[in-house]
Amino acid sequence: MDKHYDLAVLGGGPGGYTAAIRAARKGLTVALVERSELGGTCLNRGCVPTKALLHTTDLYRELSKAEEIGLRIEGLSYDLSKLYARKDAVVGQLRSGVEQLLKANKVDVICGSGRIDEAGKLRVTTDEQQDAPVEARHILLATGARPAMPPIEGIDLPGVISSDELLAAPPENCRRLVIIGGGVIGVEFASAFSSLGIEVTIIEALERLLPTLDREIGQNLAMQLKRRGVTVATGAMVERMTREDGTLYCHYTAKGKAETVACDLILVATGRRSDADRFIDAGSGIRTERGGVVVNEHYQTTVPHIYAVGDLVHGGIQLAHVAAAQGVHAVGHMIGEDAGIDLDTVPACIYTDPEIAVVGMTDEQAKAAGIETVSGKYIMSGNGRTLIAQQDRGFIKILAEAGTERIIGAQLMCARATDLVNELAVAIVNRLSVVDLARTIRPHPTFGEGITEALEDVHGLATHIMPKRR
Repeated sequence: MDKHYDLAVLGGGPGGYTAAIRAARKGLTVALVERSELGGTCLNRGCVPTKALLHTTDLYRELSKAEEIGLRIEGLSYDLSKLYARKDAVVGQLRSGVEQLLKANKVDVICGSGRIDEAGKLRVTTDEQQDAPVEARHILLATGARPAMPPIEGIDLPGVISSDELLAAPPENCRRLVIIGGGVIGVEFASAFSSLGIEVTIIEALERLLPTLDREIGQNLAMQLKRRGVTVATGAMVERMTREDGTLYCHYTAKGKAETVACDLILVATGRRSDADRFIDAGSGIRTERGGVVVNEHYQTTVPHIYAVGDLVHGGIQLAHVAAAQGVHAVGHMIGEDAGIDLDTVPACIYTDPEIAVVGMTDEQAKAAGIETVSGKYIMSGNGRTLIAQQDRGFIKILAEAGTERIIGAQLMCARATDLVNELAVAIVNRLSVVDLARTIRPHPTFGEGITEALEDVHGLATHIMPKRR
């Protein structure tokens, strides 16, 4: 490893490989160090495999209602091992694409474990060399995060697993699943496995599912899941987990009452924590706080030639597309260019059924910031495409600043929400108003017509909403 690089990247996930490719295309010599699979958590143990399973399980649930639309399917069943095999094939194809892109952009990929030593240098251990230095003018840390396993009695019992383990192999003989945590990871797995007829119980410590999002979203999702047979316990604290005669038991307290649920598997979905402590030596000069790396607005650490992006950043947003955008921004700063990305407007997507997507501010956030608002909302049960596709009731809500009517936020819970949110993110970034966005004719019949209706509802002019009583 005697080559001197312009940039060395530690971590081959979305933040790392995107930054590596951008730097290479800007003319920098780049090395990327990855100890495991390229693509990181998102591609291998997160976003992509989860969504691949959700696509299949959603389709299975739709097919189970086929007779309602005139289709007869005899003996509908599923093979969980084949569902997982298909998921693995999707992951493998995308990972191969990342490998080819790095090679085509002449990024040197080093398979090994890296760390930042006391001198702020990158050292890498491979099968051939131990603790070898990688010389680089700039270093970018993009090592991601790992599942957070809270200190609950019984957390180390067989059958108590993280999302990494649940995605690694199909669970055998699982008819009852308990999920600890009602955040994004928890509700997506609840949606997937309940669609297959597995009994699912979600236990969430706070008062609603998806507690960081708009209140209406969490409440509506709980109703949808309950209608599909999912047990939802909010305001509940897990006390311990036990195993007796091959059966797992999760003991929790909800609203002052002690409860116990028997199950075959317990998924701990209580978030992820920074991986920084695994690769930064004490004395390196890099400041961390509560396990996360502290950075400035350009993602520089307290050692100026070392940058950090993605899930390991203290107080950051743990989303793959955020890590990628931060990586591009950091590379721009290294070479004295503005990457031109608005890092404050971040769409977030949840792939339940119906899908959920949010961007910008909620009503509560705007109120806390002292911003007067106006809003428009459309219930998607009146949308033609929603009825045609047998989609569940949902909504599109758009929030604008009073006076200017500049769009500052949107919450969507409907089919294709994760695609529709892009239009509203563009509006927020470009400071468009309700009138600006309402000028566009959206085709019929589409899910996107719901955006027009929500925009028009700001002024009480939506065609497909019953008029308010006077």
